[in-house]
Amino acid sequence: MTVSARDGVPRYECTEFNPKQKEYVVLIPVINEGERIKKELIRAYRSRISDSADIVICDGGSTDGSLSYQFLKKVKVNTLLVKMDSGKQGAQLRMGFKWALERGYKGMITVDGNNKDSIENVTDFIKKLEEGFDFVQGSRFVRGGRAVNTPIIRLLAVRLVHAPIISLTAHHHFTDTTIGFRGYSAAYISDERVAPFRDVFASYELLAYLSVRASQLGMKVCEIPVTRKYPQKGVPTKISKLRGKYELLYILAKNLFGAYDP
Repeated sequence: MTVSARDGVPRYECTEFNPKQKEYVVLIPVINEGERIKKELIRAYRSRISDSADIVICDGGSTDGSLSYQFLKKVKVNTLLVKMDSGKQGAQLRMGFKWALERGYKGMITVDGNNKDSIENVTDFIKKLEEGFDFVQGSRFVRGGRAVNTPIIRLLAVRLVHAPIISLTAHHHFTDTTIGFRGYSAAYISDERVAPFRDVFASYELLAYLSVRASQLGMKVCEIPVTRKYPQKGVPTKISKLRGKYELLYILAKNLFGAYDP
């Protein structure tokens, strides 16, 4: 089924393998992740994540054949959403969030589809959302978290630049702010003071903005331990080395000065 573009939501194709079964949904943004997304979904299947949450792929238009219907159904993916419009990760998340709200989920957990994060921890996010938290950030730096094979440059960038700027903007101390493994209450995403369904959130702006807006509004936020494991060789990322880093810093600066506030 093709869903037409609306204000702040791109046009997308929706293939539902099953109706809504759980109160929470795992949204996994991907594009051409190949074997990485397959391995991640197999881990989710073996950990029986679908017993606690519906698993939904938010595809940016993959062409590598990694998301065959046969495979997705085998590993108990509930729905495949395929963006048919412009925009990058932010557009994929807006697509997933809007679809999830309209389907009536109580909360959403997002996790990257590159097999770096401990998808086995999804139930920990659900517990915090059930406790009334509106934003739950996964962290490898709090007690119980693990950072495995993290490149030193990335480690320094997170600890000395990204996390301090996000914490300053959010008026709340966060230790790990680049990980997309997070939980969001439906109340947070649907709040008119948040208004995430805007085309300004095309790439990585939405992750930065949603990291800070909840605590700015006095909502309940927290961090929970997760594991992020990089491979021994090669770093799976969609961020270019120079231009991508400049864009991230530019986004952080705009976020700091409230450029994305409604």
